[in-house]
Amino acid sequence: MAHESIVNLTSDNFASEAEGASTPVIIDFWSEHCGPCKMLSPVLDQVAEEVADTAKVTKVDVMAERELAMKFGIRAVPTLVFMKDGEIKETKTGIMGKDAIVEKLKSLA
Repeated sequence: MAHESIVNLTSDNFASEAEGASTPVIIDFWSEHCGPCKMLSPVLDQVAEEVADTAKVTKVDVMAERELAMKFGIRAVPTLVFMKDGEIKETKTGIMGKDAIVEKLKSLA
């Protein structure tokens, strides 16, 4: 069960939840059949709890939201996209540790 503050992004809510966010945003592009994605999920739950007031943790299921995955050029999962003020600041494919994610989000604040 994902942390209650994690937002599942869709084509319908992407503009308001990610591009329009007033805080830094991390987007986890993932797939249900991806082992590393399953390993990253509890890490993102911890990140969401730690940065709840200063950043937004979001997820995109690449199988359900193919248009968003294509828009971001996602070729492998998990891919983490860090955004601030609607702009992509960094993209990282693979797993990152909690501390590295938190530090990156803080650096964007």
